[in-house]
Amino acid sequence: MTPDMQQLRQEMQDVEQAVADALAYAKKLGSSAVECAISRSRGINVGTRLGEVETVEFNQDGALGITLYRGQQKGSSSTTDLTAAAIRAAVEKANDIARYTSPDEYAGLAPAAAMAQTIADLDLCHPADQSAEFALAQALACERHALALDPRIVNSDGAGYSSHVGYRVYGNSHGFLAGYLQSRHSLSCSLIAKSGDAMQRDYSYTVARKRELLLSPEQVAEEAADATLARLDSRKIATAQVPVIFRADVANSLFGHLVGAISGGNLYRKSSFLIDQLGQQVLPAWLTIRELPHLRGALASSPFDHEGVATVERDIIADGVLQTYLMTSYSARKLGLAPTGHAGGIHTWQVGHNADSLASMCRDMGTGLLVTELMGQGVNLLTGDYSRGAAGFWVEHGEIQYPVEEITIAGNLKDMFANLVAIGNDVDMRHGVRTGSVWIDSMRLAGV
Repeated sequence: MTPDMQQLRQEMQDVEQAVADALAYAKKLGSSAVECAISRSRGINVGTRLGEVETVEFNQDGALGITLYRGQQKGSSSTTDLTAAAIRAAVEKANDIARYTSPDEYAGLAPAAAMAQTIADLDLCHPADQSAEFALAQALACERHALALDPRIVNSDGAGYSSHVGYRVYGNSHGFLAGYLQSRHSLSCSLIAKSGDAMQRDYSYTVARKRELLLSPEQVAEEAADATLARLDSRKIATAQVPVIFRADVANSLFGHLVGAISGGNLYRKSSFLIDQLGQQVLPAWLTIRELPHLRGALASSPFDHEGVATVERDIIADGVLQTYLMTSYSARKLGLAPTGHAGGIHTWQVGHNADSLASMCRDMGTGLLVTELMGQGVNLLTGDYSRGAAGFWVEHGEIQYPVEEITIAGNLKDMFANLVAIGNDVDMRHGVRTGSVWIDSMRLAGV
């Protein structure tokens, strides 16, 4: 174990003791139940632009959050000071608040039987050099290389490098107390290119738990340059009803809407277009989405959720059929279901595919729109109505013809999911939802 890892592990053990002290003091005050959590992170963010240093930020943050129950009454407080006196004061504040809140019959901890029993090492933490010198060298090398690639690249929105390490600790009065270490490193570059009087902007980035898995500064620069140059001489297109392919790096947002639609909070509020769809066909029969929470080194892996509930490998969608909703303990009690380990979010969705490369999907589509950028938030989860600004490329005869911009694509998510034609094998690994490019049979395109 490296010295950095030893130091982090010791810090986490000290925090676990602080959480244990908070739990014990809450019990002494007569609480019926209590939970405490803390996520701490330290690291560096740097930004450069046109070869100059714009920002260098060292940060260390994280607060101990305490939620205390007196029957069905709940009080919460937090503290960044982990001294014994500060922790006792925070527990007392939570206890005082709980005395005056209205009872909520659905409030409480997740069931004791749902707690994670073993905490597997998921290879989530790889400390790396967090010196300003190293971080700036990465960002400067990336931007410098990008600006030298093509004379049409005339400006930069900058390059950035970040590196963070930390841990998450959670404990409750069921006797559960555990934590895990984690890290995250990234490098990005955003460029501006010019053709005539028109300019275009695009970017690229790389992110990983382990710094050695990042793309090199030169690779990020070249990806950013290629993306930016490809958008030059964009055209507007006429309004039409056409097939649409969402490139993999934007396709994950479609499944992000699925996450929202099957999340317990939206379901018990009756603000989802997928209410009462459990066990129903919501995607094509060829498509399965599997959650892999224990995938080693993945950005969204976790041994337990924010309530200590064990994360479990499971099918979210099997052969197009919705297998589960995403339940916290509160939403589960509201809906008469069991918590599913999704307090805090999802844990690495692997979306199946039935097609090969993006190029082969374009050939099969023939004529239509390839979307590479989405803008705006025009998504209504209650009705499923979908309308967003977009940019990308026009495809004819199976080949990309030219870039397009200033268009709007619209449809309804329920229809869009039902009418998925294909998903490619060009999986983008930088997200909690791992999917390839997504081809939807038909959408409304509003242009000129």
